[in-house]
Amino acid sequence: MTFFSIIISVYNKEKCIKNTIESVLNQTFKDFEIIVINDGSTDGSEIIISAIEDSRIKLITTKNQGASNARNTGIKEASSNYIALLDGDDSWHVEYLQHMYDAICKFPNLKIFTTGVSQNYKTKTVPVPYSFSQAELYGIHNYFKASKKNTLITSSSVVFNASIIEKTGLFDTSIISGQDTDLWIRFGMHFEVLFINKQLVYYNFNESSLSNTTYELSKKPKFDNYLTEERTNTDLKLFLDRNRYSLALLSKLQDDQKHFSFYTSHLDSKNLSFRKSFLLNSPKWFLKLLIKIKSLQGEKIYYPKS
Repeated sequence: MTFFSIIISVYNKEKCIKNTIESVLNQTFKDFEIIVINDGSTDGSEIIISAIEDSRIKLITTKNQGASNARNTGIKEASSNYIALLDGDDSWHVEYLQHMYDAICKFPNLKIFTTGVSQNYKTKTVPVPYSFSQAELYGIHNYFKASKKNTLITSSSVVFNASIIEKTGLFDTSIISGQDTDLWIRFGMHFEVLFINKQLVYYNFNESSLSNTTYELSKKPKFDNYLTEERTNTDLKLFLDRNRYSLALLSKLQDDQKHFSFYTSHLDSKNLSFRKSFLLNSPKWFLKLLIKIKSLQGEKIYYPKS
């Protein structure tokens, strides 16, 4: 049995999938298997993957069912005790798995591990800022407290013990966009997270990717599966309200009163800063102006530009 099972989900990533897989094959830590789920790609992704000769790669091609189904398929196929997720257009530093292995050996009682992420844009690379201060290499965090600014866990920077799936479940296949956040909530409800204070993952910004083009609110999480838990978990409640706020803004931008009312009805306004409360009550034209200004920085934004 290999130490890591690496799950790579792919849908129409012919321009970057070779670089993604090579970033795994070039790891200094070599004890792993790679399970690539080709989620019904219609471009040359499957041909490119098949041309890479390495016995550790297992390619599974399915009809297009979405990222959740693809990742779930890979997790179920995994033979290792530790699962590492990687998106088909991201990449790892060559020592990513070695750092993960070292952390697992040092903290054998922990189940979830993650590292710093850098966002690669056309003209610059920007480290993702977090809402906590950590000078040491290792830090153990409450997921909700540590994700006030940006999520502590991403779908390319997480390694977890496969045993936790019995408690947390897999990705929710009914959610098209934001399904990763939904799973991280369940991770955070049950487990602490070990953060390795190094930039070891590279998120390669692509304007046409699903996460940057899907703004349909019917495809987003409703965050209504945790209404009972959030009554007694303050950190969870604050986290959910920050996400509800973001989706309420998106609802306003799309003139979707139904979803706006839904998200705000579950949102405790006391959990919003003055700035967020101001924006939530601002007219649509003002919000669109702010988004246009933000987009000029050439970095990821979470709302449609027009």
